[in-house]
Amino acid sequence: FGLNENSLAVEVAANDGYLLQYFQERSVPCLGIEPTHSTAEAARAKGLEIVEEFFGEAVGRRLSNDNQPADLMIANNVLAHVPDINDFVKGFSALLKPTGVCTFEFPSLPNLIQQNQFDTIYHEHFSYLSLTVVSKILEANGLAVFDVENLPTHGGSLRVFAQPTQAGVQPLSKAVQTALDLEANAGILGDAIYSDFQSSAEKVKNDFTAFLLEAKEQGKVVAGYGAAAKGNTLLNFAGVKSDLVSFVVDSNPSKAGKYLPGSRVPIVHEDRLTETRPDYVVIFPWNLREEITKQLDYIRAWGGKFVIAVPHLEID
Repeated sequence: FGLNENSLAVEVAANDGYLLQYFQERSVPCLGIEPTHSTAEAARAKGLEIVEEFFGEAVGRRLSNDNQPADLMIANNVLAHVPDINDFVKGFSALLKPTGVCTFEFPSLPNLIQQNQFDTIYHEHFSYLSLTVVSKILEANGLAVFDVENLPTHGGSLRVFAQPTQAGVQPLSKAVQTALDLEANAGILGDAIYSDFQSSAEKVKNDFTAFLLEAKEQGKVVAGYGAAAKGNTLLNFAGVKSDLVSFVVDSNPSKAGKYLPGSRVPIVHEDRLTETRPDYVVIFPWNLREEITKQLDYIRAWGGKFVIAVPHLEID
């Protein structure tokens, strides 16, 4: 989009500035919006300017008056977190330059349902989104989608590009209609795809629990990898405790010595794997399956196997 030293890039939910630091390196002026104090401070430590507020129409209008309007606005994996999605999107319309561009990334709703990704459903999310619905929300708030990309992140995500409806200069990509047609063909406008989702989730729960009970009966040791939200959702849905999953390894040292909420499965350092040599390691963050199996490939030396529960039970 031809950004340069005279442009302004704004990231909403900038976190610790991980993305904006690359704009800074290329001398593109940038601004982050981040309401969480600790992560806002981490971004400031990188020399980034951060507005420590929740974003919405009022903040967008104020920043537009205080600064130049934005040439690019970015919102990655935050759209599902906002309780008033219309007010949030109006903030983009308020702050964006008439010829500017905004991008939104979010997990794909058809992927979530078709691939049975129920363990990505968390209380902190207010919505699960399709391009069909996002297009309508943006349109209602003065923005028009002109392009869309498919991303592999989070089990399949969309990156949606939009511009002001009246003044936008970007051409409409054929990818938009293609994506809308795919969603319609997947059945997201009907009822059946949603009504079958519960039974699909329960099959995962039942198969996973049956595997754990059989492993215990055979005297096998089952461990887990990844003390993250996906694993917590699955374990609590299935009612699994530490008698069935002995411990969970996590690469974050600050989690070691603590417990998974609800299931109370202990979180340990990776060296516990070589100490106990479990028969099975359940990979809870299935979206990182390839990376984790390579990292832990050494468990195969004692006959250890990897287990994936979602979208269906696999033992490798």
